Amino acid sequence: MMRRRAVGAVLAMLAVLTLLAGCTRAVDGDATSIGGGDGSSDGNVDTDRYDGLMYECEMLQPAVIAKTVGGTIAEPGFYGAICRWVVNGPAITDVTFNWFEWGDIEVEKSTAKELGYTTENIKVASVTAFTQRNPARPASCGVTARSPDRGVYTWWVEPRTATPIGDPCAAPTRLMELLLGGGQ
Repeated sequence: MMRRRAVGAVLAMLAVLTLLAGCTRAVDGDATSIGGGDGSSDGNVDTDRYDGLMYECEMLQPAVIAKTVGGTIAEPGFYGAICRWVVNGPAITDVTFNWFEWGDIEVEKSTAKELGYTTENIKVASVTAFTQRNPARPASCGVTARSPDRGVYTWWVEPRTATPIGDPCAAPTRLMELLLGGGQ
C-alpha cells in the first residue's frame, strides 16, 4: 500500500514536471519587472510626438455638432479613443464619434447584428455605410461608414428621451455627411 502511494506521488511529480517543461521556452533579452527598465523613463508619455492625437475629436466643431442634432451648445465630455459631447437644447443629447483606423465595416456590421441591433445599408456622400439601431433604445441611431483614409468612422446620436423625435438616423447621417465632406 505504501509502495503504491510512493509510486503515485512520483508519477504525479513527473506529470507536473513534464507539463511545466512543455510550457516553457527560452527568449532573448533581459528580464525586467513590470514598470522596470533602464531607469531612463519616468513612465510619462510625450504626447508632443503624436501630432494628430486628438485630431479625430476636432474634425467637426462643437457648434456644428450642436446645430446638426438640434441643440444650442455641444460640450465635450471625453476625448480619447472615442469622442463624446453632451448637446444642450430642447432635448439633452449624447453624441459619440469614433474612428477605428484599423477597423473593417463588415466586422462592425456583424458585431452590431450580434448585439441584436437592426442595420440598414446606406450611402453617405457616395461612401458605403450602414445605420444601426438598438430596438431597446428607439430614439438612438448610429451610422458607420468607411473612412476615406483607412478604417471606419461611427457617429452615435442618442437623445436622453425614450421617444424618438422624427427620424433618429437623420442627425448621425448628417454628421457623417459633414465629416466626409470636410466638415463644411
